[in-house]
Amino acid sequence: MSDFITVAKVGAILEGQGGTFAIGDKLVAVFNRGGTYHAIDDLCPHMGASLGAGCLDEEGAVTCPWHAWRFDICDGTWRDNPRLKIPSYPVRIHGDKIQVQLVDQNAKPIEG
Repeated sequence: MSDFITVAKVGAILEGQGGTFAIGDKLVAVFNRGGTYHAIDDLCPHMGASLGAGCLDEEGAVTCPWHAWRFDICDGTWRDNPRLKIPSYPVRIHGDKIQVQLVDQNAKPIEG
């Protein structure tokens, strides 16, 4: 299991906003909704726009700034077609740091 990586300090992401953070070669969008932080893959699968730059609504969905695809920030579900999900990642607060773990919470183990 990968370690939690610090991406920002608590308070750096304003309520109802998101931001994009590089963790190694991966871009992750982190959102503050009601004081709880959520992380999903930053790149919209449609055309690669930054979801961290998207608009977060009261229902917990971020809207892609290019073509208005909407994704749930809790689990990465595409709101228009729930069969599609982008990766979502565990987030924790450690002291005054927001930390993300690059383990896809949507991944299903392969049985064999």
